[in-house]
Amino acid sequence: MTTLFPDSVLLVFCKAPIDGQVKTRLQPALTASEATLAHRQLTRLTLARAFQKPLCEVQLYCSPDTSHVFFGECAEDYPLTLFTQRGDDLGERMLNALSDALARHPHALLIGCDCPSLSVDDLQHALSVLQNGWDAVIAPAEDGGYVLIGLNAPQPVLFENMAWGGPTVMAETRHRAKKASLAVHELAMQWDVDTVEDWARYLVLAKAGMKMEHGFKLINTDIKE
Repeated sequence: MTTLFPDSVLLVFCKAPIDGQVKTRLQPALTASEATLAHRQLTRLTLARAFQKPLCEVQLYCSPDTSHVFFGECAEDYPLTLFTQRGDDLGERMLNALSDALARHPHALLIGCDCPSLSVDDLQHALSVLQNGWDAVIAPAEDGGYVLIGLNAPQPVLFENMAWGGPTVMAETRHRAKKASLAVHELAMQWDVDTVEDWARYLVLAKAGMKMEHGFKLINTDIKE
């Protein structure tokens, strides 16, 4: 397949959809099985957007490994390659994945699978930023973290000993990047689905039009009053 960025790769981080292990903060407003369906739905939306344009090679980084049937289904439905996340914490897993990718490609983007606001145009913009020579590209999130990071070379300083999941991740990343004299381009602010309020926000948008996107069908997992 001919791609717009043949020298780049997109890494998508995803957990296996197992009841009680994904989207736990959506409970008890959703049951454990409904939260798993939400996780599956958001992952499918992410992959549909990643392939909305022929951007670049896509790799799905799976946790705890690639054996879950859902990952096999994703690999059947999309031309992607499965990899296992390696590392003791999120920072180590991200750094390992990016380092492996950058050993084979000049540019690498990494995203999660639960950011409905991140569009294919955002991905294309981020890849263009890396091609234009920036050291890094990051999409900050409203909760104080970030939903996308792209690099042209491994940068351990951005991942080691970070308090992941807290509201200061983006601020600390900016501080570390500045201290390391890295040229960082920030995309527009994004939001991801962590809480019940996030899920309700997503459902409003999904019912208004997301279900019309290529390769995506809305699964009804409404919040119970």
